[in-house]
Formats: sequence, structure tokens, C-alpha cells
Amino acid sequence: MVTRTLLILALTAVLLQPAAAPLAEQDLATAGAGSPFYRIPALAVTTNGTLLAAYDARPTLGDLPSPIALVMRRSIDNGRTWLPQFVVRQEQAPEGFGDPSLIVDRVTGRVFLFHAAGWNQGFFGSHTGNRHDDPDVLQADVSYSDDDGLTWTHRRITSQIKDPAWGGIFASSGQGIQLRYGPHAGRLVQQYVVRFEGQNWAASAYSDDHGDTWRMGRLVGPDADENKSVELSDGTLMLNIRAKPFRKVAFSRDGGQSWTGLRDEVQLIDPANNASVIRLYPEAPTGTPEARQLLFSNTESRDRRENLTLRLSCDDGATWPIRKVVEPAGASYSTLARLADGRFGLLYERGSVDRLVFAAFDLDWLGGGCPQSPAVVTAQIRGRVFDEYGASIPDASVAFEPVDPASGLTSFGSVTDSRGRFDFIGIRPGTYRVTGKALGFETTVFIEDVVAEEDNNVTVVVRRQR
Repeated sequence: MVTRTLLILALTAVLLQPAAAPLAEQDLATAGAGSPFYRIPALAVTTNGTLLAAYDARPTLGDLPSPIALVMRRSIDNGRTWLPQFVVRQEQAPEGFGDPSLIVDRVTGRVFLFHAAGWNQGFFGSHTGNRHDDPDVLQADVSYSDDDGLTWTHRRITSQIKDPAWGGIFASSGQGIQLRYGPHAGRLVQQYVVRFEGQNWAASAYSDDHGDTWRMGRLVGPDADENKSVELSDGTLMLNIRAKPFRKVAFSRDGGQSWTGLRDEVQLIDPANNASVIRLYPEAPTGTPEARQLLFSNTESRDRRENLTLRLSCDDGATWPIRKVVEPAGASYSTLARLADGRFGLLYERGSVDRLVFAAFDLDWLGGGCPQSPAVVTAQIRGRVFDEYGASIPDASVAFEPVDPASGLTSFGSVTDSRGRFDFIGIRPGTYRVTGKALGFETTVFIEDVVAEEDNNVTVVVRRQR
């Protein structure tokens, strides 16, 4: 009888636990209603808690050049209801504006809406040069609002951020960031894709004066398409890049001015699609467990835009153990934001981009979030490649492979910079086989133990072929 009573009490306690709130979804824009097509979602929350959703209203599914309009919807109740759609920017054909990305300056309250502007050419056809009145140059524009997105003023910043030697340039759609830690706290950072020498590169546009002026950091790539940055718990920035079959990552210690350690992130499968990554707790103090938690969304498939999935990292992106599927069928671009009420918003393209859907959820729906004190299980590797005479070797290939294939460790690698340096962050500790290669040199192979929570300095010496 005692056993039966305890069992009944236990079952009753389980049944009385509140169920996780369901995923709340609603269509924000549907193809054919007001515009033939809608694409390219951007999402942000203002300092007043207003939720802004921006996107392209397109006459066709094609990118610029096309008479695309930038449109927006606003919500003042955390996405439960939405005010009517309105036009942020539109001109007569052939001029068009597309690929929106939002940044909110938490100090001034100003909202920035980055986008591309074009007449005759798009990204791949854009000419070199950076004159603001050149109709064959894809322009870099930014609009800003000081009234929670009600009205907008437009600026052109092409000459500030575009090297005249580059071809096309456009802001990676979705959302940029404002840094919170270290010497660059307050800096605004917007990611860009750059066409240079027939290949795609990533770079960060940044402002240290609340958006009055902008500068562009150094290129990282090639094979770097649409990309997003996120600030980690120690102030390092992590770049997350569209690529196939795995996304790529790189890291910056100077607030986005330069990037190192470009490598595949084999935990994040991707069909070459735009994605999103944000801090789970944006206000968390540096170094705390909450500051290490990241939320990521993408279409988790090797070759199709489908299976839209959320992933949660508890260790600054070193691992992604928690996942949940939002849409198993067709989906494309997605963007995330933490709402003013503590929930999370996801704006994404569903189906064959025939509608834009807003979804709201909490951590209970995602499985409860991270443990209270996640263990720090990452390491950092810095090093240089030299020849036998001590000269630095640029453009050398450095690869790390786990010695034990059953260890669960993953391989990674990169190419050295102009001073022969390489740099990896967020690496799982363990024993790796290091291979160094350079044109005209013999291949060097040795074993290296990577220790957690330490700077692991690795020197690779390659000898000239004889």
C-alpha cells in the first residue's frame, strides 16, 4: 500500500508540472498579398521593447538589380500582434533596395537598417569603384530611425567602407551587433559580403561613434558568403559563415577589425544558406555561465533548404548539444532576436519562400536551456610557421587531426596570414596530429597535446625542398 501511494503521488506530481508553452507562429507576409514576393528577413528589438521586422518586397524572386522595396512591420506586444506593413524605402525602377539588416544602439536608442542599393548591377555584376552616383556600382546604404522605427532617414556609406578595388558588396541580412565587453564596448558591427578577385569574402563594417562614421575591417576568406558575428563570454567575436556542407567559423580579438582561424564547423551542417546566431543572455556579465550561451538557427541539411533547426551552445559555440526542429519541410533564411519579455523570436522564410513566418518560444519549449554551471571545455591555439632559418611563411596550410578517431574530436585547419600566424579558438582539448604544408617546402607532421583553458603556443617548422 505504501509503494502504491508513493507511485500515485509521484505520477500526480509529474502530471501537475506545467507543460512548456507551445511554439507560437503567425504569417507576417504572404506572396501575392501586397507584393508578388517577400524575402530576406531582419529582426531586432528597440530599447523601448518594440519589435521590428524588415524584409524585401520583390516583384520577382530575383536579387538586385530589381525595383525591390524595403518594408517593415512593428509589434509593441512582443510579437503577439503586429501593426500593418509599411514602406521604409522605395523608388522608381530600375532603382531598388534589398537585403536588410538591423542594429540597435543601446546607448542612443537609434536603430540602423543596413541594405544594398542598385540600379544597373547586382552583387556579381557590380563594377569596382566607390562613387556614390555610379549606377554600375552596388551601393552600401544605411537608414536610421530615432522613433522606434516609425520614420527613417537614408544615408550612403559606400565610400567609407568599400575599397575601390572590390566589386560587389552587401550587408549580410538579419541583424548586426553592438559589443558589450572590453576596449571596444559600444562598437556597432555589421557583417558584409565582398566580391574580390572573383571570389566571396567576409568583412566587418564597424563604428565607434554611434554610427556617425563607418570603417571596414580586413577581408577573411575566400569562400565566405553571408555571415553573422556574435560576442563570446571573453569579448572575442565569433564569425559564423554560410557554406556547404558545413558552416565555417573564424574569430576576432580586435572587435571585428581582423579575423583568424577560418575553419569548417563540422557540428553545423548547412546547404549554403543564411542563418542566425545570438547571445542567449545579451546582458550577462563577461565570463559568467550565462555569457557563454548561444542560440543558432539554420536549415540543417547538406543539400536542401529544409529542416529549420534551433541549436543551443553552453560553451561559447564549442559544442551544440541541444537542438529542436522548428520546420521539417522547406525553409530558407532565418533570423533570431531575444524579445523584451524574455522569450525569443524567429523570423524565417517558409516553403518555397512563399511566406515569412514569425515564431515565438521560450527556453522550456527548447528543452529548458543549459545546466546551471556548464563546464568550460575549450582551448585556444596560437602559432606561427617558420622555415629552418626562422623566416615566417605566409599562406602555409596548418591542419590539426585527432590522433584517436574514436575520441570525438574534430579536425580543423587554416592558412597562415602575411606574418605566418595562425589562431584557433573554441577547440576541444586533446591530442592532435599537426600537419604543416607550404609550396616549395617539405611536409611537417608532429603530435601536439592541446590543454583546456590555456593558450597553446604551437610552432611549425617546414624545411625547403631539396
